[in-house]
Amino acid sequence: MGNMMYQPMMISSIIKHAKNHHGSTEIVSQRTEGDVHRYTYGDCELRARKIAQALNRFQLKTSDRIATLAWNGYRHLELYYGISGNGMVCHTINPRLFEDQISYIIHHADDQCIFFDITFLALVEKLYPHCPNVKHWVCMVDKNKMPESSVLPIFCYEDLIDKEDGNFDWPIFDENTASALCYTSGTTGNPKGALYSHRSTLLHTYASALPDSLNISAMDTIMPVVPMFHVNAWGTPYSCAMAGSKIVFPGANLDGASLYALIESEQVTMSAGVPTIWAGLLQYVLKNQLRFSSFKRTVIGGSACPPAMMENFANLGVKVIHAWGMTELSPLGTVASLKANDLKKNQENQKLILQKQGRSLFGIDMKIVDDVGQTLINDGKAFGNLMVKGSWVISDYFSSDQSPLLDGWFPTGDVATIDTDGCMQITDRTKDVIKSGGEWISSIEIENIASAHPDILICACISTPHPKWDERPILVAVKKPEVTKKEDDLKADLLAFLTGKIAKWWMPDDVLFIEVMPLTATGKLLKVKLREMLKDYSLKS
Repeated sequence: MGNMMYQPMMISSIIKHAKNHHGSTEIVSQRTEGDVHRYTYGDCELRARKIAQALNRFQLKTSDRIATLAWNGYRHLELYYGISGNGMVCHTINPRLFEDQISYIIHHADDQCIFFDITFLALVEKLYPHCPNVKHWVCMVDKNKMPESSVLPIFCYEDLIDKEDGNFDWPIFDENTASALCYTSGTTGNPKGALYSHRSTLLHTYASALPDSLNISAMDTIMPVVPMFHVNAWGTPYSCAMAGSKIVFPGANLDGASLYALIESEQVTMSAGVPTIWAGLLQYVLKNQLRFSSFKRTVIGGSACPPAMMENFANLGVKVIHAWGMTELSPLGTVASLKANDLKKNQENQKLILQKQGRSLFGIDMKIVDDVGQTLINDGKAFGNLMVKGSWVISDYFSSDQSPLLDGWFPTGDVATIDTDGCMQITDRTKDVIKSGGEWISSIEIENIASAHPDILICACISTPHPKWDERPILVAVKKPEVTKKEDDLKADLLAFLTGKIAKWWMPDDVLFIEVMPLTATGKLLKVKLREMLKDYSLKS
């Protein structure tokens, strides 16, 4: 055995490091109160200790689940560290889910306390009668804006902070202790919980900050647009503090105008979010012929980033970092980046590499298998079910008796290819794959190309039954608001736009137009709902 100190990996060590070495670095938040709040990592660490004291005063114990219903902001960040650092479990709840889903999640997690932003007061009042096990409800707002409720007793967050002196030492415990709990979006059945540990979170944080990963440093000003209730904002509240980056939290206003104003005023260099959010920002910037003065790169994940979006960002001087992951992976699994040999290739081939989901981070192994579990070759052509394992991949779902693992591997539910350089590309979700005449058609590739059409706001490719080929693809699209073209003409334009860019037998058999595209609570295409909307549709021939 080596003669080295043993230091358990604690989430509290991240915020302690930020206080000690980046104590004066700013954390800026657009608040629900309407103003912009500024303080430092030093301030954050002190208030996180006070929150830990307040939780002890509530007589909560180790591993109790403490929930949040909150936007991205400094108070939410304090809870990340104050809860987990005290040995309890920080359970971030997605407020965009349906009320019955939120109620189910609160029951399933057995949450003991819920911290919420004032914007969710009406939601909390509806949840309260159905959540008898929750002992404490805390509103995260200034004292002078504290609301009154006739439905439930609520504490004021700032009152809790003011009652404590901060004289608190972060406890040391087993690094495998649970730290945070995130639930899947529940598009197929009830949401399932992924319970992370301090060790898995620290390893994920190290990996996410690496140069060929998200490349986070103390020179960055980072704005996590991906919500802190969406897989812990992809780990950025931890990686930013570890690196000492300035953080800018956008709060609830995620429209293009608000994001652009905050990026410019705070000189944001990097951000992270899902494609639907960036579509709104790009539309605003391009429509108003604006440029970015500091914004240099953004991480896009959650669903595949259309190549047209990457091109639009590149024209504005912003590099897109294409990433893939899942709630069950904490979430990062792969990031697209170039190797030294790739620099010898022409620009078009480099673009094709960066449009893939990328290579696995150190700590994640992956493979593709056929329908009977046989491993397929990595030649960039074979399609298979994507399997992963690693140091921050779940082994079981929270409070579930049945492990999802197959021979030690986690089945992601994605269909993918892996090339000889280990670069992975998602071609579909298993439940969304289109099999026509026994051959696979990539709905994602069709969507990526079609979404580049100048008249299309968003589109989705789904399958429809066919008497000869079993299934055929159809394209469902939403027009941009200003488009006045007749639907038959736009349909012909769109099919012509696809011609030559995909195989002939991949060509959609029809194009349908709808007013609003159904999306999940995290901004992904909700194809289950789309298929339900079109259940009575049949091809004309």
